[in-house]
Amino acid sequence: MFDKSGTKPPPASLESIANQFRLTGWIGFWSQIVLGVVSAVVLLLFAVFSQRTGSPSNNPGTGFGIFLAVCGLIALGMSVYCAFRYTRLGRQLRSSNPANRPRKVYTIQVIKFALVVNLVGMLLSLFGAYAIIGTLFARAITPQALAAGIFDPNRVIGGLDILAVQANTNTIFAHFLGLSSALWLLNRINRS
Repeated sequence: MFDKSGTKPPPASLESIANQFRLTGWIGFWSQIVLGVVSAVVLLLFAVFSQRTGSPSNNPGTGFGIFLAVCGLIALGMSVYCAFRYTRLGRQLRSSNPANRPRKVYTIQVIKFALVVNLVGMLLSLFGAYAIIGTLFARAITPQALAAGIFDPNRVIGGLDILAVQANTNTIFAHFLGLSSALWLLNRINRS
């Protein structure tokens, strides 16, 4: 019997790709959201507590590292949007009307944009980590006159400093997940 509406179900291979887009999108979305929120909260705590007078974390090098870490978090927000976009593309690919399905070229452009966002975000986060760790290293190797009884609390590496490194590491891992998702989806599309 002829269907007058002009709609037909998507081929099985397209249905499989649509399901993979939706699943990958949701996994990437939620994993990046969790890692991003944890990183943002830790960096916010670091920013609040490091601004106290006499705080050992109140250091210009650390400030630049935190700035880069925040830039990495902003890029992570864009990556989360890209992961959510994958779920919408998966829904569109399952459409019974071929006119509503996105073209392969458009889908690849969305994935390539996500790749660039995650690469830039990872680069910013890595530079932020280098700045923070470099500052902590410089603080750790500065000689102290402990023998003379002089103790400088600005030279002690505290738990808050380590939390800033951990927040940056979470952001880097979230960008790695975004890169992995995008590369996997790009591979699946090119194989079809």
